[in-house]
Amino acid sequence: MIQADLNIILPEIVIAIYAMLALLAAVYTIKDKAAVMLIWLTAGLFVALAFWIGTTGSGTQTAFSGMFIDDGFSRFAKVMILLSAAAVMVMGQDYMARRGMLRFEYPILIALGVVGMMMMVSAGDLMSLYMGLELQSLSLYVVASMRRDSVRSTEAGLKYFVLGALSSGLLLYGASLVYGYVGTTNFAGIIEAADGRAPVGLLFGLVFVMSGLAFKVSAVPFHMWTPDVYEGAPTPITAFFATAPKVAAMALFARTLFDAFGGIITDWQQILAVMSVLSIFWGSFAAIGQTDIKRLMAFSSIAHMGFALMGLASGTAFGVQAMLIYLAIYVTMNIGTFAFVLSMQRDGVPITDIRSLNLYSRAHPGRALAMLVLLFSLAGVPPLVGFFGKFYVLRAAYDGGLVWLAVLGVVGSVIGAFYYLRIVYYMYFGEEGEALDPPGSLVLWGFLMVSAAIIGLAWLPGVNLFGIEGAAQAAAATLVN
Repeated sequence: MIQADLNIILPEIVIAIYAMLALLAAVYTIKDKAAVMLIWLTAGLFVALAFWIGTTGSGTQTAFSGMFIDDGFSRFAKVMILLSAAAVMVMGQDYMARRGMLRFEYPILIALGVVGMMMMVSAGDLMSLYMGLELQSLSLYVVASMRRDSVRSTEAGLKYFVLGALSSGLLLYGASLVYGYVGTTNFAGIIEAADGRAPVGLLFGLVFVMSGLAFKVSAVPFHMWTPDVYEGAPTPITAFFATAPKVAAMALFARTLFDAFGGIITDWQQILAVMSVLSIFWGSFAAIGQTDIKRLMAFSSIAHMGFALMGLASGTAFGVQAMLIYLAIYVTMNIGTFAFVLSMQRDGVPITDIRSLNLYSRAHPGRALAMLVLLFSLAGVPPLVGFFGKFYVLRAAYDGGLVWLAVLGVVGSVIGAFYYLRIVYYMYFGEEGEALDPPGSLVLWGFLMVSAAIIGLAWLPGVNLFGIEGAAQAAAATLVN
């Protein structure tokens, strides 16, 4: 039985063993000189495992008495997590090296964080859920403060740690209440014990668990850490925060609600709907006044997670499918956008003020056009693929009987378009000012152009979202059955 269980968790074991061996090898040899090699090795391992998981996995298997679930839903999320983590590491390598932040611990911490994320999306028990969540969180706390000589980076790590500890406390308290009322922490046991009816104590436990998970996806009112952490962390770390951890947290949210509390959908549906609306509107309004592009992307992520929650709030298989499609599109857009942000500098110093992009299109028309495509897609402008992502979640809310939520989502999307279009205005119609340095990294140029091409072409009839729609539908069907 142990051998069968270990075979199911083999991808996680491979990354964990690799991280430990890499740590020992680097410590006892060349230390920081191995950082570049470790980044490429880690990224290569992630891509290889993503291919392995995406092509060899089939059916649904459980390990360790149901504590770990390997199914189509978890495999879809793991492929997104691994590919986005690999992309962000490679993108940020040059940035970290130029500023003396490229430590050998960086790719190792990312690898351990990814193990935690993979554990999160496969969790079948409140205990394994917490174990994966904390492994991810502890790694992220450290990388957020990777720039040791920066007060803002240290502050970002400290704020993330303190508020993360609060969210962990809420989650654990909720888990203890759930265990106290149903006598088990296993998701299958919880949904069986609830049997469509939830006592008040179990509902309190559900609310606290949802509160802890909402912190991880930056949903209002548990979003307060996001702007400061995004702004204070080194930009490659911010790019990582905006991609893989968001996928893992949303997938964990869906797994917990459907696998453990799927019998009482009406009890958590309205909570999610309110969180969705608050996140969309607060993220959109707060982003309007931002001039720092990293803070703007932080509030943007809050709004986008609100749209992802909208699909989940529908309580249907199509809603989960819409959420997965939205996350795949969101991650692709963010990788391209942060590839552009990483290239923003003047005299070798990183620049994050959006006003520095004044008339950027005159000096770099190709890059400006690629960024325009990404920003229009983030705003949901048709026919770019970002529009279809929002259309899916709005349709899921409408089909799920949440017409009011779909209507408010449309209004929030219109409001949110303002701050994206403002960046476009600066790039094409701004005032003459001091120009930015020419972008020197071919890696960043490649990621920007590829992301823009994917976003610009995915809506075409023959392309059909590159097969994401069918894969997301199959993944959602394994979770909601």
